[in-house]
Amino acid sequence: MSKSEKIEELQSILKQDQTNFQARRELAVLLLDCGYSEEAKQHFLYLSKIFNDDSGIFYNLGITYEKLKDLNKAEDAYKKAIELAPDEVDAFYNLGLVYIDKKRYEDAVECFEHVLAKDNNDSNSYFSIGLCYFKEGKLDGAKYYFQRTVELNDEDIYAHFYIGNILKEQGENEAAKEKFKKVTELSPDYSWAYFNLASINYEEGDISSAVENLEKTLELNPKDIDAYRIYAKIMTKSNRFDNAALIMEKSLDNCGANGDSYYMLAQIQKLRKANDEYVKCMNNALKFNNSLTIPPKLVKKELDNFLK
Repeated sequence: MSKSEKIEELQSILKQDQTNFQARRELAVLLLDCGYSEEAKQHFLYLSKIFNDDSGIFYNLGITYEKLKDLNKAEDAYKKAIELAPDEVDAFYNLGLVYIDKKRYEDAVECFEHVLAKDNNDSNSYFSIGLCYFKEGKLDGAKYYFQRTVELNDEDIYAHFYIGNILKEQGENEAAKEKFKKVTELSPDYSWAYFNLASINYEEGDISSAVENLEKTLELNPKDIDAYRIYAKIMTKSNRFDNAALIMEKSLDNCGANGDSYYMLAQIQKLRKANDEYVKCMNNALKFNNSLTIPPKLVKKELDNFLK
């Protein structure tokens, strides 16, 4: 029986007997699993009023509110689940994730530490503490917890990736590259690892490797605007202005109108001596100035000086 058929069967049972709580609970869980969060919520709320001492109902209600992006109610539901079953760590862990979403990192760490007090080998909790420290800019602490994560689970690509980011930030490029390569081995479709490799390659002047990794990045994620920009810079510095222009045009096609992208393309068109295209791109940069990091008045002044 498919899940949709099972849902129909349970709904039919409830039509005949609204007090069949086992069927209602099974239906709520199934609806949640199938992505029908609003419908699941109604059933869990109904059950929570009748079985107000059942931690599992409040735990599932917390998951439902999380999926509905109602973090305050998710927090309340998880707290109720914890109150009813203090030894169940899943609610603590999920509450910690809610706190991360609410940027309450100290509260989140406290939840994950509670999980680790019960299970010192829970790699997800080490990772989540590392993420909290990373978001707070505490890089050494973050690196420790991410390293602890990979000691327990060497296939955690996100932990390896974050360690690579920290190493890159700390100027340890060779070690960072090894981490990003590890990510690509574990997950060949993870575009951000290729982009970060390309970024280091570019910084170090290894242009052929940078191009190779940028092309892989864009193959996996054609909407990576930063990859297009670095690629266009490489082409521009190599005096391959036509290639640079094509790259930025593709960026605009795939990523949408962007003031900075139009301004960058304008500078390339100027180098190509394509004056009409330069003017057109400068005007578009001004048109989309909400995504222009250069003050629009400076762009306008540059364009006015060109047209004199």
